[in-house]
Amino acid sequence: MSAPVLIGYFEHEAQVLDATRAVREAGHDLRDVYTPYAVHGLDDAMGLRPSRLTWVCFGAGLLGCTLALSLQLYTSVVSWPLNVGGKPFNSFPAFIPVTFELTVLFAALSTVAAFLVRARLFPGNKRQTLPRVTDDRFAIVIAPRQSPESLEAAEDLLRRHGAVATDLREVAP
Repeated sequence: MSAPVLIGYFEHEAQVLDATRAVREAGHDLRDVYTPYAVHGLDDAMGLRPSRLTWVCFGAGLLGCTLALSLQLYTSVVSWPLNVGGKPFNSFPAFIPVTFELTVLFAALSTVAAFLVRARLFPGNKRQTLPRVTDDRFAIVIAPRQSPESLEAAEDLLRRHGAVATDLREVAP
């Protein structure tokens, strides 16, 4: 089952910011905004909550740190203690390089994997692309209410805020 969405194309980022705020204030269902580069203030204009990827990164880093320290403590103190120059078996300064590396490795790989899963960017994904959005255009995708008047009002709103073109497409939800 597919739903119609209205796509408005813009030339400048200021127009996109104004149009995004106007779409939200008008009560339309703002699906997404596509830009060729990061636009400051767009998260606030879209009403997005802060990302939870920071918590994924922190948790994975904590897991990596815990596993690294646990493995080194177990091997150095419990499993195979070696007397090297009279140093103590649980010498934490010697554990820091491996602990740091595993913390960064776990945090980085887990964050990238969580991002790819959350964004549904996996092999075999057949999403439609919007023309010129990755080059020099900006696009706002909204789902207007099902009435024809609402569709015309949404299109008029986009045109008033500087849309150079609009397109009505059927997309899978």
